Amino acid sequence: MDQILKKSLEKIGIEITDEQKEQFDTYHKLLEEWNKVMNLTGITEYEEVVEKHYVDSLSIVKVMDMNHVDTVIDVGTGAGFPGLPIAISSRAEVTLLDSLNKRVNFLNSISTELGLNNVNSIHGRAEEMGANQKYREKYDVAVSRAVAPMNVLVEYLLPFVKTGGICICMKLLGGEIIKQEKLKLDNEKMERNLIIIKKVSTTAKKYPRKPGMPAKQPL
Repeated sequence: MDQILKKSLEKIGIEITDEQKEQFDTYHKLLEEWNKVMNLTGITEYEEVVEKHYVDSLSIVKVMDMNHVDTVIDVGTGAGFPGLPIAISSRAEVTLLDSLNKRVNFLNSISTELGLNNVNSIHGRAEEMGANQKYREKYDVAVSRAVAPMNVLVEYLLPFVKTGGICICMKLLGGEIIKQEKLKLDNEKMERNLIIIKKVSTTAKKYPRKPGMPAKQPL
């Protein structure tokens, strides 16, 4: 168990420090504890968490140079994926957005326990926060593992990104697809498709639409 995480990440060319490895292990322990009282994830076994949460989340680091990324927002973060692994493994300031306050409480507790000073968790819906001037067009990168059709996901993400910034949809409103990466994870048993979108112009003020509209009437 002690070397599972490091070896799994090394397979996709990512190295972590001993301190970061300890943070990931603590994250797993706390995830197990909190999951007993609230539904965070159906995946709690250590090896599965490494394979399906940690390695998957850090596939982003594999396709982007995070040394040039200052700000990231993870939209619909749930139990903190991919945002918290990104925060652990990089210097970027990471905002975790989720629509359920109890999950935000979990994320705040985890961030404190792990000593992550580069994490900010906020409660809200993507449609509302994307229209809020405090968050609109403030980030270098917006990312999501949320399950949604591509056109819906892009409407959620692009309003948060600065012009010239990047959206990463883990599976066009002023954006264009600049790269599509397919990565084999965990000894080629899993494959992650990353759609990378560069924001080339300001998003029109009417987007994102009111809560529920992107899903009900996708573009």
